[in-house]
Amino acid sequence: MNRTYRVGVIGATGMVGQRFVTLLDGHPLFTPVVLAASARSAGKPYREAVDGKWAMTSPIPAYATEMPVLDAEADAEKIAGMVDFVFCAVNMKKDAIKALEERYAKLEVPVVSNNSAHRETPDVPMIIPEINAQHLDIIPAQRARLGTTRGFIAVKSNCSLQSYVPLLHPLLRFGIRCAAVTTYQAISGAGKTFATMPEIVDNIIPYIGGEEQKSEEEPLKIWGSITDGRIVPAKGPVITSQCLRVPVSDGHTAAVFVSFEKKPSKEQILSAWKDFAGEPQALGLPSAPKQFIHYFEEDDRPQARLDRMTENGMAICAGRLREDVLFDYKFIGLSHNTLRGAAGGAVLLAELLAAKGYFD
Repeated sequence: MNRTYRVGVIGATGMVGQRFVTLLDGHPLFTPVVLAASARSAGKPYREAVDGKWAMTSPIPAYATEMPVLDAEADAEKIAGMVDFVFCAVNMKKDAIKALEERYAKLEVPVVSNNSAHRETPDVPMIIPEINAQHLDIIPAQRARLGTTRGFIAVKSNCSLQSYVPLLHPLLRFGIRCAAVTTYQAISGAGKTFATMPEIVDNIIPYIGGEEQKSEEEPLKIWGSITDGRIVPAKGPVITSQCLRVPVSDGHTAAVFVSFEKKPSKEQILSAWKDFAGEPQALGLPSAPKQFIHYFEEDDRPQARLDRMTENGMAICAGRLREDVLFDYKFIGLSHNTLRGAAGGAVLLAELLAAKGYFD
């Protein structure tokens, strides 16, 4: 990769959009040239559009402060002429998001989406870069459907999947029969802070709309295969899940129980985790963690507060691997939900797309 790419952030004023804005500051491959949001923010300098709702711990990057916010819908054609691709993280109804993303794709702009709207679309790849980079091979079939030469849509998976799917994936070789997962999800996953979600203080909310279905079904698409221009989900392993919102700012934790067709030893599992790497590591992508999975030997780790920023928040953390009386094993997983799980994962996906020439 000997060039840089002009990028726009669609949905730049929301929490994930803000994270994109910070991650693109000084990025070696991507130069942010457009920040876009809804009509009510359009025309304002970015600092004014996010005034009172800037949720990042670092200040607004200098490049973005005075950048005028464009209208993601009304200015679509203008934006298309300014960028090589866009990140999309908008807060709209599902059908509206689908229409908006397809509109940009048909304007010949590749779309790297953080939204859930197209995750079920059979020819839209849903990528965890270390796990199923081969699903990018579906893009020519999608372009044929859309009638585009450059434009396409690629999405990242649900943020909570990062806390357990990367830990299950290297164990598929042992024949996973079933898994039970409970995720304890940070409030930033709902776009909230403690100031904007007072009801979470001293509380746990045992329901997150649509999350359990995503947690059970999306891994099967990630583990699926391409057949006749569509991604066919894998038939297993069976996953059952519960998803809880907990009073944590950032970092999704998962309690995972797993059974195998042929039970591996604890040493085999630890070795599979330690040795696992994917294309981002092989390619040396800028946002890729050097060690994808970090295992903690301490009984009280990983902890969201202590460990979510492992390798700049892009690594997956694991701990407490032990045998179980009902399942074969149980363990704890942790991932940073707005970095690896959202904007950071999308930036890594974009780096992978750039390395493979999909933006050229």
